[in-house]
Amino acid sequence: MKKHFLFLIVLFTLFSCQEDVKFNNPAFQGTKDNVFWRAVQTKATVYSGGALVIEAYTATEVVTLKTNAIAPGTYYIGTNATTTATYDYLDPLTKESITFSSGFNVGNGQIVITEYDSVGMTISGTFKCNLVNTFDNPLAGPTLNFQYGVFYKIPVTLK
Repeated sequence: MKKHFLFLIVLFTLFSCQEDVKFNNPAFQGTKDNVFWRAVQTKATVYSGGALVIEAYTATEVVTLKTNAIAPGTYYIGTNATTTATYDYLDPLTKESITFSSGFNVGNGQIVITEYDSVGMTISGTFKCNLVNTFDNPLAGPTLNFQYGVFYKIPVTLK
């Protein structure tokens, strides 16, 4: 009887092991005001002039990164009107919107494109930025900070 019981324990031990591997591909995530933030949906669009727009969504938030090119390199936020970052929050109860953004001499940071795969039509890179409360909304602080931002294998659409 002891042998059967021992055999069952060993059998259950061997077959109850499994690996739950979850891939985050494509991914858009970072630290927003020192709290981990991850998008549930992402997209990237390259327009005919070469401008790139990456959008990342949650149920109530949208993060938008814009550059004037898709080539790998570093694009500095706040130094011109074409490389910008925007964060929009829509309160689901009041339907009030809070917007943080950058522009020429407004906000700062960088978008680093590390890879543009023209065959697989994906883009990857990193970002960090300090954005300004655009309309001085009293329900939010004066600035919003993103650190350690990563976008990985975001599907690219050409327009």
